[in-house]
Amino acid sequence: MRYAIIGTGARSAMFYNALSYIKEIKDEHELVALLDLNPKRMEYVKKKTGKNLATYLPHQFEEMIEKEKIGGIIVTTKDSTHDEYIIKGLKRGLRVITEKPLTTDEKKCQAILETIEETGNDQLIVTFNYRYSPYRSRVKELIQAGTIGRVTMVEFQWYLDTTHGADYYRRWHRNKENSGSLLVHKATHHFDLVNWWIDSYPEQVVAMGRKNFYRPETFPYRLRCRTCDLAEECKFRLDLSESQELTGLYLEAEGEDGYFRDACVFSPEIDIWDTRTVMASYNNGVLLSYSLNNYAPYEGYRVSFVGTRGRIEQDVIEASYISGHDGKIERRTEKHQVRLEVFPLFNESYTVDVEVGEGEHGGGDLLLLKDIFLDRKEADPLRRKAGALDGALSILTGIASRRSIEEGRIINVKELMDFSLDRLVQNKK
Repeated sequence: MRYAIIGTGARSAMFYNALSYIKEIKDEHELVALLDLNPKRMEYVKKKTGKNLATYLPHQFEEMIEKEKIGGIIVTTKDSTHDEYIIKGLKRGLRVITEKPLTTDEKKCQAILETIEETGNDQLIVTFNYRYSPYRSRVKELIQAGTIGRVTMVEFQWYLDTTHGADYYRRWHRNKENSGSLLVHKATHHFDLVNWWIDSYPEQVVAMGRKNFYRPETFPYRLRCRTCDLAEECKFRLDLSESQELTGLYLEAEGEDGYFRDACVFSPEIDIWDTRTVMASYNNGVLLSYSLNNYAPYEGYRVSFVGTRGRIEQDVIEASYISGHDGKIERRTEKHQVRLEVFPLFNESYTVDVEVGEGEHGGGDLLLLKDIFLDRKEADPLRRKAGALDGALSILTGIASRRSIEEGRIINVKELMDFSLDRLVQNKK
């Protein structure tokens, strides 16, 4: 199949590298075109792939599809524009692969689902690579096997450190209009894991959120790191010139669109929260307690499942990173550290051995790429490949959380959509 990548920022690298350098994938598929509003960014990606790829601007989407005989598109643009390209692709009968989140609000989400129903084209894949990391898959296996009986509660705390966590406040993610807030952009991963682990979806959501750390009261605000007179004092300084990729994708491309990648993380213009807590009830009776923090001293999470026959706990410390940074950054750990333990009722607890795969996201990226591109039709009892409904259900938790914070009330998830979620879920099964 002939593919085009829509959006050539750092998020596109996983896909253009796969289509250019993973033999099994490039033997079956070909990357032939790029579309972005920034020509210099596209030129950088062309050099990285070593291919003479055709390049197009956003208004040339239809021309690109026809001229390059595109069969599939990969959407890695800013979150708020995902729906535009997803819908265009579905209407053209294309295979559509999109980065998470599916989109940023309920209206765009419904428009995507309506397009699938109207066109009959359900070739939409949302790239939830967390599902594929072996140690998260092991949790799914334990729950699916009934190890702790019927799950009744999930306790989930996610920690983003001051390397990775701060990076969202430098970039376009810092504004709700672009990312839907990190309750949508980042937490879509986490809410999808919960939906997938317990095979359910949320009905009611209530949340609270604050901006406690990334604000001018923490450290004096300047426009950006590159021109900051306090660079030597600030522990959050990012020097774009230290990274070849950040230089090529952003620093040298600033003149084209005015976007700079090193905005001050303490800017008063930031309108997303950095401290949040969420409670949700699911249609199978499970209760969720969730929190997300962006200024932790380490990166990782703790999740516990309470069941009628015991408890499962998983603690993970992750290797931190800055998106698109190819140089050295300070890390607490170079490889994920994982503890998975089962506590049966009335019996001794035991540790479950887990595999930590090589590569990003705990080894999930390569498995995801092979699953979506090679499409071998092999049985997957864990049902890891995620489609439109999975993408919708994960962001609806985040959208409901955002609405709950803004409106100060419990949100019924069904009020966000005209669709019958029960019907969609049943049809999928």
